Amino acid sequence: MHPVIFDFGRFQLRSYGLMMFIAFIAGIWIAHRRGVRKGFHENTVIDFSTAIIISGLIGGRTLYVLTHFSEYRGRLLDIISPVQSDGTIGYAGLVLLGGVILGFLTVVWLAHRRKLNLLDILDVFAPALAIGIAFGRIGCYFNGCCFGTPTDLPWGIVFPHGSAAGYIFPGMHIHPTQLYATLYNLALFFALLWAEQRFRTFPGFTWSLFMSGYGILRFSNELLRYHEQGLRLISWEGGFITVSQIVSLVMVLAGILLYIWARRRYLTQGAENQKGSKS
Repeated sequence: MHPVIFDFGRFQLRSYGLMMFIAFIAGIWIAHRRGVRKGFHENTVIDFSTAIIISGLIGGRTLYVLTHFSEYRGRLLDIISPVQSDGTIGYAGLVLLGGVILGFLTVVWLAHRRKLNLLDILDVFAPALAIGIAFGRIGCYFNGCCFGTPTDLPWGIVFPHGSAAGYIFPGMHIHPTQLYATLYNLALFFALLWAEQRFRTFPGFTWSLFMSGYGILRFSNELLRYHEQGLRLISWEGGFITVSQIVSLVMVLAGILLYIWARRRYLTQGAENQKGSKS
């Protein structure tokens, strides 16, 4: 765990921020290549990428604040101020799913405004989003956040006492759920590219697979993660469900429904075009 790479006093180069920067660069590069290959102007991909980055940061920050609001009592300005009340520069606290949700809504709005095919745009960005999340979760590992629960498995990690994980589970081996997320997002990235090459695709194909695949994998990983009481949406004796799990289930259902609808729409249009050409 290395949350701070360089310390310049009030300004710190944090590993989480660095990995998020790498995640954005990798995602934009992949999306740019895929977008140009699909016939989009390169400026279009850059514009969408910029909008996704900005909205993703806002969405991630917003959901974090909503789920950790008690941390900001007496210092509400720290929610939006780049200079925190303790003098440090920068923000600490993002929730990935919040960024995904607002990023998605931004793409919908921008595609509508520019009169572009939304499903084609989403297909371009689906693998890029998977690889970006993979890099981002490495940052979570270095930062010591988003950690798991105790485990006896041989790859369990003991976090240092100065970290949140080390404070809650001192000297205990816990699931490296951050690395699990990195691995399953890398697997999802390659699976999406393989599926595009292997199967007959249609607008919305890749995005629907991403939504369902990511939702299933994220929900499963959430079962191994530690969650503070405030992050548990519904609790009962012996179990609970989190906001992220609800969102993950919605993503799975939405992905399945989108796949069915988009495929049926594609086949119907193909049949009508074939019928029209014969007539």
